[in-house]
Amino acid sequence: SVNIVAFGNERDGFSEDNQQPSLIWSYLGRSALISQIDSSLSASHIGNPVFTEYQACVFGNVRLVVHDCPVWGIFDSDWYTSCRLIGGADVIVIKYSVNDKTSFQELKDSYVPMVKKALNHCSVPVIISAIGARKNGVPCTCPLCTSDRRSCVTTSEGVQLAKELGATYLELHTLNDFYIQKYFGGVLEYFMIQSLNQKSSENMKKRKKTQKSHRVQPPQLEQPEKMPILKGEASHYNADLHNLLCCCQCADVAFYPEDLSTVVEAHKIILCSVSPLFMLLFQVKSPADIPDTSIMQMAQSLFVVEPGTAFPLEPQEVLPSIPPVRVVVKDSVFCSCLPDILHFIYSGAFQWEQLEEDIKKKLKDPEKTEHVLEKVKCILKTPGKLNPVKDYRSHQIKRLYNTSLRLFFNTPVLADVIFKIQGATVPAHRAVLVARCEVMAAMFNGNYLEANSVLIPVYGVSKDTFLSFLEYLYTDSCCPASILQAMSLLICAEMYQVMRLQHICELYIITQLQSMPSRELASTSLSIVSLLKKAKFHNSDCLSTWLLHFIATNYLIFSQKPEFQELSVEERNFVEMHRWPSNLYLKQLADYRNYIHSQKCHCTVM
Repeated sequence: SVNIVAFGNERDGFSEDNQQPSLIWSYLGRSALISQIDSSLSASHIGNPVFTEYQACVFGNVRLVVHDCPVWGIFDSDWYTSCRLIGGADVIVIKYSVNDKTSFQELKDSYVPMVKKALNHCSVPVIISAIGARKNGVPCTCPLCTSDRRSCVTTSEGVQLAKELGATYLELHTLNDFYIQKYFGGVLEYFMIQSLNQKSSENMKKRKKTQKSHRVQPPQLEQPEKMPILKGEASHYNADLHNLLCCCQCADVAFYPEDLSTVVEAHKIILCSVSPLFMLLFQVKSPADIPDTSIMQMAQSLFVVEPGTAFPLEPQEVLPSIPPVRVVVKDSVFCSCLPDILHFIYSGAFQWEQLEEDIKKKLKDPEKTEHVLEKVKCILKTPGKLNPVKDYRSHQIKRLYNTSLRLFFNTPVLADVIFKIQGATVPAHRAVLVARCEVMAAMFNGNYLEANSVLIPVYGVSKDTFLSFLEYLYTDSCCPASILQAMSLLICAEMYQVMRLQHICELYIITQLQSMPSRELASTSLSIVSLLKKAKFHNSDCLSTWLLHFIATNYLIFSQKPEFQELSVEERNFVEMHRWPSNLYLKQLADYRNYIHSQKCHCTVM
C-alpha cells in the first residue's frame, strides 16, 4: 500500500469560488492509474472536517490511502493525529495558493517548523505545490517596490520554502489535465513507485533473513486483546437549566409589568447565580456587600419587590405553601423583552449575539434595543468593574458572567429542601435538583411524600458520597478521591439515574486502574472482583465488561489472588478464553525452553 498525506488549502482566501475541486480530488478523478475511489470525512465539528480520507487502487492492485487536510489547525488542535499521519506517510504534499500571501506566511512561520519536527529526519519525499495564476501579472523586480509581493507568493519564496524542507517544488497555474496528470501526477507517481520499490526491497531482505535462519525461534507473544473503549457523554448542564425555565417547575419568582397584565416566572437560585443585582433584590446580599452604587441604583429604578412571606429558616416537616415573590418591572420596554433575557440567562449567559438578534427583531428600534441591552449588561455586571465596551463576543460574556451555582452548594441561602443523612443535614434547592435529576423531578412533583416535605431522609449512601453527588448536580463536575469513592458515587448516580455522572465515574475507575503498575496491582488490597460484582449489580455494563477484560489481560496476577475464586462460572470461562498470555503461548514457550536445554546438553565443538 501507499500512504499520501496532503496539507494546506489551494483555494485563494478571498476567492468566491468555493466549489473548485481540490488538487487531490482532481488527480484521483483524472488519473488513468486510479480506480475504485472511496472517501470519508473525519470531523472535529459539524461542517468543519479535519481531513478527508480517500481510498483507491493504483497500478492495478496497490492500495492507495490519501489523507487530505485542508486546515493547518490540526497541528494546533490535535498534535498526536498530525504526527501519526506524517509518521505513516510515504509521500507528503504541501499545497498553497499563490494569491494568498497571508496563509503562506503563516505556513512558513508557524507550521513548517512543526512539519520538520514531525518528520524528525525521516526520508519521506515532500512535494510543494504552488497553485493558481498570480492575479497582479508579472512581478516587479524593483527592490523598492513591494506592492506585488503583498498579495502574491513569488516563485523565489516557494523555492526557498522547498529548500528548507528538502522538497520538490511545482507550480500549477491551473488544475487542468496537463498540470494534474502529466506534471503533478508524474512527480507523485514517481515517488509512489520509489516507495513501493523500497518496501519490496525491505520485504525481500526480511524474507531472505528468515529463510537463512534454520534454528527454532522463540514463540511470539501477541499483544493482549484491546479493551472496550468507553466514550464520554456530552454535558447538558445549560440545557437542563434552560428546560427548567420552559417547564416553570418550582418557580419562586413572578415578574409583572406595572399594569399586571402578564406574568413571567423564574427561579431565585438561577438569577442570583448569574447576577449580583438579583442577589441584592432578593436579599441574598446587603447593600454593604456590593460596593457598587450603579448596581443598587439599577435595582431600585428597574424593579419593585412586593412584600411577601419569607421561607422559614428552621427545618419543618411539611413544605409551607408560599406563593412566588412578586416583582414589578417598572420599564415596560425591558419587561416586554424579559422572556428573551431569561432564556439568555438560563442558557448559560454566553449567547450574547443571539440575545441581540432576538431583541432587535422584537423591538425593531435601534435606540430601544440599545437601551435594553445596556440594562442587561448592568444586571450581569461584576461589582466594582466598568461596563465592558459595546463590541461583545460570546466567549467574553461567558468568561465574565457565567457564574457557577457552586456559590449556593451546601448552603442554607435560598434553600427550600433539607436532606437528612447519617444524622447530619444538607440544605439544597428544589429548582436545581428538578432541573438536573429526573428521579428527583418526579419525586418532588409527583404524588410522593417528598413533594410536600422539607426534611427528606436519605438512605443507602454515605454523607460524603451524597455531597459529591449534589456537587455534580450544582457544578457539572466531580473529582473522586479514590477508586472506592468513585464506585460509591457511581452507585448513587445509578440510584438517581444520572447517567452522565455514572459514565464519569466509570472513566475515572478505568483510568486509575490502567495507570496502576503491575507490581502495585499485585500487592493492592483493592478487590477488582468486588468492583466487578458491584458494577454488574448496579447495571454498569460498560465497566463490568471492561473489568472482565482487565482481569483476563492481567491473568497471571489475578489468578494468584483468593478473590479469583469468587468469579462465577460464566465469568471464569470468559477470563480463561481471553486470558493473556494464552495457554497456547505458555505451551510453546515450555517447548522452546526444553529445546534450548537439550541443545545445551550437546557439545558444540566435538
